[in-house]
Amino acid sequence: MKTINRRRFFSTTTKATAAAFFLSKLPSDFFTTAKANAMPLGFQSWTIKEKLSSDFAGTLKMMADLGYKQIEMCSPKGYEKIGFGAFTKMKTSDIRKTIEDAGMTCPSCHFGAAEFNDENVDDRIQFAKDMGMTQMIISTFWLPKTATINDYLVAADKLNKAGEKIKKAGLQAGFHNHDFEFVKIDGQLIYDALLGRFDPDLVKLQFQTQVIVHGYKASDYFNKYPGRFVSAHLSDWTADKKEVPVGQGLIDWKEFFAAAKTGGVKNIFVEMAEDKFKDSATYIQKLYA
Repeated sequence: MKTINRRRFFSTTTKATAAAFFLSKLPSDFFTTAKANAMPLGFQSWTIKEKLSSDFAGTLKMMADLGYKQIEMCSPKGYEKIGFGAFTKMKTSDIRKTIEDAGMTCPSCHFGAAEFNDENVDDRIQFAKDMGMTQMIISTFWLPKTATINDYLVAADKLNKAGEKIKKAGLQAGFHNHDFEFVKIDGQLIYDALLGRFDPDLVKLQFQTQVIVHGYKASDYFNKYPGRFVSAHLSDWTADKKEVPVGQGLIDWKEFFAAAKTGGVKNIFVEMAEDKFKDSATYIQKLYA
């Protein structure tokens, strides 16, 4: 870029024009902020499952009024006995229509590990397609506390196999972490072992930011493993492990959103107690403004 005589420049044009000129010369990635990487604001259904089950349309409207554009469901079949049984009585087409009537979409869903077994996965793929989803997330393996690293690797291999079939169907399989993948077995962090075993193309990761309470940052993983993630669950926490609305805790959210692009994140879902949804949405929308 040619050198510009600033005094001469400002003497012949307005400050507004000058500002526009200099901004136009900045690198395209100069503003690595939430606005640059804005994703539709979504929420995970688990924490308000009772309300969704008793008044699906009304609860979706409540969330839409707060600014939420997407919902991540939990599989009615896989979660029938733990809060989503009401949805087994609804046609898939009616579930989808109710969501769309609220002005939302449902790009992702949590499934139980057994739903990805050979005898079930085809049916679950069809459910995901009928719902208009693009992502099928297994909500951890639920292995016993006595499980070894090898047990986790065997489970990862099974998910790779299911992920291949899911990929061929035009969808993306994913894995959601909880606290228990962020402990070590024989000196090895379970989560890191899984990252080393999952096929990067067949199984993407959904990162739960709650593990900040154990000292693990989403942004660190996004930067260390570019392209390995598909979505994230958002919550914020204080130093004494108290849940607070997004923007009021330990997490640097501008850093999070900047790194999320590197990580490959396509969707974000706030997952918090009901009283945290409003303030969390307000904060995220301000970042996007």
